[in-house]
Amino acid sequence: MTATAADLLCELVTQSLLAWRVSGEVRHAGGGAILVSGECREIAVKPAPPGLPFRWLVTVDDRERPAISVVAVLRQVREALDPGYAMERVRVAAFPLVPT
Repeated sequence: MTATAADLLCELVTQSLLAWRVSGEVRHAGGGAILVSGECREIAVKPAPPGLPFRWLVTVDDRERPAISVVAVLRQVREALDPGYAMERVRVAAFPLVPT
């Protein structure tokens, strides 16, 4: 991950915390990683090693989970820092057309 990409991810997470109205601090940790500190948790987001099918590793409470996209990183950060966040999953499936 380049320094520019790490800067953009850091700024995106910072602005996301503001939008979610969740208190926290985001800072660089070196090597393209960022640390997100909330009221009760610290989250590390670092680039995945080359050759893996995902882009980041997100560590919350000593549990490391992969994140394939920026959206996945943001979802994991919000789940960890926002206790009132109610995640909703959407399933899209094809159904036969209904005659009118």
